[in-house]
Amino acid sequence: MSKPRRPDPSPYLHLLEQLKACFPMPVSNPVMDGYFVHTLSRFLDRVDDLKSGVPLLGPSSRVPYENLMQERFPEKRRTVEEVTRLLVEYCQDMPIWAHPNAQVNVVPATTIPSITAFVAAAIYNPNIISDAYSARFATAEMQTVAMTADLIGYDPQQAGGVFTFSGTGTNFYGCKLGIEKVLGGRAMEEGIREDVKIISSAASHYSRLNVSGWLGVGMRNLVTIPTTPDNDMSLPHLEECLRRAFDAGEKVGVIIATMGTTDAFGLDDLGAIVRLRDQLAREYGLEQPPHIHADAVIGWVWSVFRDYDFAANPLGFHGRTLKALEDSLKRLGDLALADSLGIDFHKTGYAPYVSSLFLVKDRRDLALLSRHPKEMPYLYQVGSYHPGIYTLECSRPGSGALAAYANIRLLGKEGYRVLIGHNVEMAEMLRQRLEAHPSIRVVNHRNFGSVTLFRVYPPGVEAAAAYRREAGDPAYREQLEAHNFYNRRVFQLIHDRAMRGEGVLLSWTDAHRHADYGGEAGPPIAALKSYILSPWTDLAAVEMVARQVVEVRDQMESER
Repeated sequence: MSKPRRPDPSPYLHLLEQLKACFPMPVSNPVMDGYFVHTLSRFLDRVDDLKSGVPLLGPSSRVPYENLMQERFPEKRRTVEEVTRLLVEYCQDMPIWAHPNAQVNVVPATTIPSITAFVAAAIYNPNIISDAYSARFATAEMQTVAMTADLIGYDPQQAGGVFTFSGTGTNFYGCKLGIEKVLGGRAMEEGIREDVKIISSAASHYSRLNVSGWLGVGMRNLVTIPTTPDNDMSLPHLEECLRRAFDAGEKVGVIIATMGTTDAFGLDDLGAIVRLRDQLAREYGLEQPPHIHADAVIGWVWSVFRDYDFAANPLGFHGRTLKALEDSLKRLGDLALADSLGIDFHKTGYAPYVSSLFLVKDRRDLALLSRHPKEMPYLYQVGSYHPGIYTLECSRPGSGALAAYANIRLLGKEGYRVLIGHNVEMAEMLRQRLEAHPSIRVVNHRNFGSVTLFRVYPPGVEAAAAYRREAGDPAYREQLEAHNFYNRRVFQLIHDRAMRGEGVLLSWTDAHRHADYGGEAGPPIAALKSYILSPWTDLAAVEMVARQVVEVRDQMESER
């Protein structure tokens, strides 16, 4: 009698075995581990082949956006090798931020350890909702919070913080705390039942619009304070605004102090803002003064110079650079006066996107954002670090925290001083060359970061006098608009050169500021922008910028 035939295994099991090769092995396997490393290595080799003298990964392969919407979800799977080759194509056209000729915006090169941190997080997928799901990735967050608090002057034993989704996220947390404070901690439970004001400068990041709208405060309750010609908040206008609000019995939840504007590196006078807040709180008998949040996502790293010996100058910066660093520190040295801070390691901290830290002076403030663990019954049964109780995010990756930790350990104060000092040194060298030309005007000459905004004028136009009239003379409005168009053409020609590998890739802003006439939003004053963050940017790259600006200007004149 024959034995009964065993049924064939389910077809999916055969396919499942094949799919397992698409994942890193959960236990050590020399063959499959080697396959994983080889796959990453081949991908990097192929991307490396895209590099050239141009500060972009090429060749260009732009696809019309309307064509992209023809894509449909595939039925069949593909191999790891096929998809990896496909991913290489999606790296094309990306700027190489580390390239000495990439001076586009506040986007840094990323260090090898911070990249490794992101790889580690991508493989093991920690969620810092709790240490039960993130193990020592959570430890890295706590240590980075403590080290950064120490750097800026907070008491690490009292401070607290969490890594969040972006600089917008840090502003979101800061404003949410201010709203909770001014409404007596009731908004989380009851909602916002009355108007609350958020105050920031006209040069502050546009995320203020997102935050006020998404928090339910409403953009009409966002009060924008005019800025001075140095791109910082006007203190007389701030005082007038606060007095008007307090006289009317209005609630001011938050004042956002911008410690490094995106375009010009303008620095609000945080110390003066805090003193004004405290003075008016006493004068008006405020039960809850406005929360002051410092949006220091760019400027935070200047804190490494708080204990630098400027007299001895052991790193040997040039005199102009030394003065620029000292002048910036006059305001950035006051960060500890803020009630909370936003810090982007993915900007001046040389970490990959996204690595943003919300830091609060008194960690007890975070309790204002808490929910009760019983509302999350499937979490927090084990472990001792449970930030998910008070974070906006239910899923928070460990990549940003570990990358920031890696760079702090890698660079320390000394390394960051070298990088930031070099950036400022190169920016000052560029300014020196641009200022020597009578038809070029540096328009953020009193903002001493590594960004340089400048305008170019036609022959026969004296730059300094023209810029003064553009900013303050309504009769000069037509010329202002013509000069904006002229500068846009200069930028476009420089950009075209860079795309051919013949120049430096610069950036552009439609409005580095508005003219002082024409009401609250006077006509915009555009500018070309050089933002130096690459450690490879050298004097040759700086001189190329100055040279190509003049060459392009001469080319435009010859084409008339």
